[in-house]
Amino acid sequence: MPVFTEFSASSRELRVLPSFAPPLPRLSPAFTKSTTSSNSQSQSQSQPQTQSQSQFSEPEKYEVVIIGAGPAGLMLNLLLARYGLSDDSLLCVDTKPGTLKSGQADGLQPRTLEILKSLGLADEILNDGCHMEEVAFWNPTGKTEGDVIERTSIVPDVSVPARFQHEVTIHQGRIERILETDLLRYSKRGVLRNTRLVDVRIDEEGDAEFPVIADIETEEEGKEKVRRTVRSKYLVGADGAHSNVRRCMGLSLEGESLDHIWGVVDLVIDTDFPDIRRRCAIHSPAGSVMVIPRERIVTGDYLTRLYVQVPEIEIEAGDDRKAKEGAKARRAQVTLEGIFQHAADAFKPYYIKPKQDGTVDWWAAYQIGQRVSGKFTVKDSKGINRVFIAGDACHTHSPKAGQGMNVSMMDSYNLAWKLIYSIHGLTPGPLETAKQDPVLDTYHLERHTIAQQLIDFDRAFSSMFSGKIGTEDGVESLTHEQFLEVFSTGNGFTSGCGIEYPENITVEKSTAVNPIRGTDYLQGILRPGRRLLNARVRRFADGNKRDLQDDFLSTGRFRILVLTSSDLLIPNGQSAKALSLLSTLISQFPSSVIEQTVIHPQLDKDTKTFMWRDLPAEIKKHSEMRFYSGYELSDDVYKIYGVDEAEGAITVVRPDGYVGVVAALDDVSTVEGYLGSVLRKI
Repeated sequence: MPVFTEFSASSRELRVLPSFAPPLPRLSPAFTKSTTSSNSQSQSQSQPQTQSQSQFSEPEKYEVVIIGAGPAGLMLNLLLARYGLSDDSLLCVDTKPGTLKSGQADGLQPRTLEILKSLGLADEILNDGCHMEEVAFWNPTGKTEGDVIERTSIVPDVSVPARFQHEVTIHQGRIERILETDLLRYSKRGVLRNTRLVDVRIDEEGDAEFPVIADIETEEEGKEKVRRTVRSKYLVGADGAHSNVRRCMGLSLEGESLDHIWGVVDLVIDTDFPDIRRRCAIHSPAGSVMVIPRERIVTGDYLTRLYVQVPEIEIEAGDDRKAKEGAKARRAQVTLEGIFQHAADAFKPYYIKPKQDGTVDWWAAYQIGQRVSGKFTVKDSKGINRVFIAGDACHTHSPKAGQGMNVSMMDSYNLAWKLIYSIHGLTPGPLETAKQDPVLDTYHLERHTIAQQLIDFDRAFSSMFSGKIGTEDGVESLTHEQFLEVFSTGNGFTSGCGIEYPENITVEKSTAVNPIRGTDYLQGILRPGRRLLNARVRRFADGNKRDLQDDFLSTGRFRILVLTSSDLLIPNGQSAKALSLLSTLISQFPSSVIEQTVIHPQLDKDTKTFMWRDLPAEIKKHSEMRFYSGYELSDDVYKIYGVDEAEGAITVVRPDGYVGVVAALDDVSTVEGYLGSVLRKI
């Protein structure tokens, strides 16, 4: 056996950590877990805590408590754990014993797929999910016998630029399992299940630093229910449309239900309908149906979801108590057999039925409703946001636009980085105590704006989908062209790729000089408040062909994207000056919070002939593996982003992948002003 001496660096363990980046640095005082054990706070439901006991026992304390472990809650829990909150600091509870088993959401939009890719969680979804790349429209022929419906068009499901030019359908429980499995790489406890929220309230007198009190009750198999009280700095309600957090905080959903009831069913289908494996919008004389192809299951069969309008169960519009009771009673009249009968009538002359007994996975009846909470946050007496709601807790809508799970997870994606920056003291302001934080305050502004847009779109889309094409029924009459126009123009919104946040402290839209040419923002032209479109680039260091979004992973970092001008190789050129100023600027902020990516246009020398020594030293210092040619592949990055190669531009991309500000190459002061308003200098 050979004899050798082995040396290893003390940091070797970093090589096997489960992330591409360390947690975000913490400038605020470290959180110290309460020394009081949770067991001392637990009590049997039959043995309530006495007043004398409560005076001497201290509740458990956490920095963040999350109520609900659906897609919104799990996304938030996972991101906060990745960003640096430990089990001592972060608690997530859910009433369910495990992930969802059947029903509910099933579709992921292109922008959601981009984000899951940035988290390293997209592979299983893309491999096993059903890709929906086309939508077929079927409409009445005008005949009373024979072929009473016909295919009038097939269009792309996603008609806007995106890294993934399709939707993916896969069961919500599968998404939850993927998120929760990844969470367990960062958290030993994971989600505390079989635990329900009893009450939540803000009590500043008892503890001003941890003012949010939550009473929770855990039910363990074979044991009595255990109730305990926890305090936190912040609490997030991601507990669904019937949110207990929303109720306890005195918030309410505002809106109305439309006069349409629909049945939805997941099943393995037997049919001669030619487009059953395409997404379909069917308007027939017998009613409307939406077909959503689903993933393959373990038997080798493919699931299909049908949304079927139930015509004789219509109710009057309104949201008063009597109307709600009537709607509930009418929904109770919907049966699985009735749903199949309405579907069979709508599909004529094609037949449709379950493939065999036992192939129906799940079914339900619902009434279309669009509601949104007036507030997504609740403040304490000092004006500090303490309680947040996300997902279905703050907005509900019909499922046919495919937004539910997507918008819910995007709420959490927006909130997570703002919450961790505030907790870790990375935003300007005092370090020692919780503070009014303009960055964290933007959660309500941005996500409420998107929720309201969603409600407005869903109301128009659902009304048209529930209407009849080619009839003379007054307001219900519409043309195929009208419906197709609403579908197409809404594609930027429904795909998630056309979302634009309004101007705020994290979105600066007005700058002294705008270096961007063009206004077709949906096609990728840089625009503060919109996400950075992916582009294919070639890395200088090793010739690797890359997706630019892979440099903007969901690690909680700000990114400075520098599109240099064609003078990059000139030592005293504008590009070199900008890179030098940016290097100084980066050093003013906490280490590792800002990363820099650099792209160059076509230069006087070919990329194979110039060397590192020909380039500004700051590129190798800050961007050695993030320095790219923007023209050698099929994508012309400068053209996509609307940047003149002779002038260049600088943009700051927020941790959630949205553009914060765009400045001219010689306007580093604008970049400095923007970063100084959202990040603490050191």
